Amino acid sequence: MSQPPSFKAMWSSLQEQVNQRLDAALDSSTDCPPILKEAMSYSLSAGGKRLRPILVLLSCEACGGDPQSALPAACAIEMVHTYSLIHDDLPAMDDDALRRGMPTSHIKFGEANAILAGDALLTRAFELLASEIEVKSIAADCCVDLANAAGAVGMVGGQVADLESEHLTEATLEQLEAIHRRKTGRLICSALTMGARIGGADPEILRNLERYGTCIGLAFQITDDLLDLTGDEEKMGKGVRKDADHGKLTYPSLIGVEDSRQRAQNLVEEACLSIAPLGSHGQRLEELAHFILERDH
Repeated sequence: MSQPPSFKAMWSSLQEQVNQRLDAALDSSTDCPPILKEAMSYSLSAGGKRLRPILVLLSCEACGGDPQSALPAACAIEMVHTYSLIHDDLPAMDDDALRRGMPTSHIKFGEANAILAGDALLTRAFELLASEIEVKSIAADCCVDLANAAGAVGMVGGQVADLESEHLTEATLEQLEAIHRRKTGRLICSALTMGARIGGADPEILRNLERYGTCIGLAFQITDDLLDLTGDEEKMGKGVRKDADHGKLTYPSLIGVEDSRQRAQNLVEEACLSIAPLGSHGQRLEELAHFILERDH
C-alpha cells in the first residue's frame, strides 16, 4: 500500500510546523549557556522523521481537537525522544559515532556536554507541557503520561532490559516484545494519549489509541531491526549491522527475516482494527501505520 501524495504532503507540513515550534522553544531559553544551547539544538535540529510529534497532532485531530493546541506536547515528546538518542549513543550504551548522517553529540561536543544536553532537553519537555498547554488539568495528565512512558516503567526500564538481554543464549518472542513495549512502544502510546487528551477524547477512545500505539510501536521496532540488518547506511544516516555485532536480541535473530516481516504486517492490521471506531477520522493514523511497514530509514 504505497502512500498517496496527500499523505506525504501532510507529513511534510506537520514536520515543518513541529520544526518551527521546536526552534522557538529553544530560542526562548535565553539564560542557557551557549555551548549547552548549541548541543541541544544540534541534536534536536538534526532531522529525523518526527514520528512521535506527528502522532500527537494526528491523534488530537482524530479526536476532534485543533492540532495547533497540541504543538507543545508534540515538541515535548520530540525533546524526550532526542534526549534518549543522545544518551543511547554514548560509549557506555550503544557507542555510536553517527546519527542522522552526522557525528553523534558526544563526538561533536564531548561526553559531558552530550549528557547535559540530554538532561536539559528532558527537563525542558516537562516545562513546555506544564506552561503551554492551556487546560491545566490536561497539562497535568500529559505530564504523568510522558513521565511514565519515559521513565523506569517505560523507555528507561526497557533500555535496561534490552542491555540485560545482550548475549542471551535463549529468549522467547514474549520476552522480546515485553522489552520493546517499554523501550519503544510506551513513548509512542504517550504521543497518542497526549494528543487525544488535548483533543477531548473519552476513556474508550484513549484505550483504543493505546492499543493502536502498542501495535505500531512493535511494528516500528521490527522494521528498525530489519533495517539494521538489510538497510543502506547512507539512507539510514547511521551505522548498520551493529545489533549483531553487539549480540543484541532482535526480531530477525529470534524468528528470522520473513517471520519478522509477517509479524509486523499482522501488528499493523491489528493497529488499524483498534482505531476502527474512529471511522474516517482515523484515516491518517491508518495511513501512518502502513507507512511504518514501508519506510527505508
